[in-house]
Amino acid sequence: MNRTTISLDEKKNSQSTISTTNYCAQIISPGKIVFVETTVPEIGPTEILIRMEGCGVCGSNLPLWEGRPWFSYPLEPGAPGHEGWGRVVAVGKEVDMFKPGERVAALSFHGFALFDKVDQSCAVLIPEELDQCPFPGEALGCAMNVWERSKIEPGQQIAIIGVGFLGGLLCQLAIRSGVSVVAFSRRRFALQTAEECGVKHTCFLGELSESVESVKQIFGKGCDCVIEATGFQYPLTVAGALLKNNGRLIIAGYHQDGMRQIDMQQWNWKGIDVINAHERDSNRYIQGMKAAVNAILDNRLEPQLLYSHIFPLEWLGEAFELMKNRPEGFMKTLVTL
Repeated sequence: MNRTTISLDEKKNSQSTISTTNYCAQIISPGKIVFVETTVPEIGPTEILIRMEGCGVCGSNLPLWEGRPWFSYPLEPGAPGHEGWGRVVAVGKEVDMFKPGERVAALSFHGFALFDKVDQSCAVLIPEELDQCPFPGEALGCAMNVWERSKIEPGQQIAIIGVGFLGGLLCQLAIRSGVSVVAFSRRRFALQTAEECGVKHTCFLGELSESVESVKQIFGKGCDCVIEATGFQYPLTVAGALLKNNGRLIIAGYHQDGMRQIDMQQWNWKGIDVINAHERDSNRYIQGMKAAVNAILDNRLEPQLLYSHIFPLEWLGEAFELMKNRPEGFMKTLVTL
């Protein structure tokens, strides 16, 4: 495949030195990807053009890959990639936050492409200390925002249900914040990963009564806080049962496959607080991404431990299938360009 070599000369501020051809992955129907050439996006006065280096493959996009009656195909080229990072190659005339050559993480939505553009307010500078590190900014920012919404304090005893990429990051943040953690998963490999992140107590997510008893044996009581990080019904049921009275339930998993049933009498009786730890304000996303940069620099986050599979963009279909089947060893897939 022929690709254009792009100058990163910081003195060049126009798109005149950049190829007019973009290279994008496009989902044209459930389970089918083609690779197309399009025109490189033109930037407005406050926008930056990014030569993408890579993009995370998000679990929330799996239904788009599998297909649902309410989705329309084909998707736009580059969609739904939203965990991208790369280098700025051009800036609009009113841009004052970035310059060509700088490495950024972007809150964009066409990241499965060679080029993408965003408003300067939707990008975060990646410092030189992290120059060689993949940086799926939106995913890392999501973990930081969940942690901030959780309001967990040192010395508390918490459970994290689900040790995928998000759950693994939360395990790291919890352990390095002086919190006692028990991690639950149905995948033995994931429990091993939690241990590698510093978690001392791990439990297989089995029967409800077994999970409750495990927490009592470890902590002697219910949890101060439980973070549900799966997006499925049963772990949500377990989460409510693990909490002590006046505990806090954090819903970090993305629930998108139908209605949920809860034991409202149990939640009422325990007097628990329930927090939906998802964000829809782009400013909050950006704050989380900036917090992730600082957390990595401070060694509170080590996301590289959780990047289990890194593929070229041309293997995006395989990356989605891997996420769908979740084989032994799978945690997080990135595609690179």
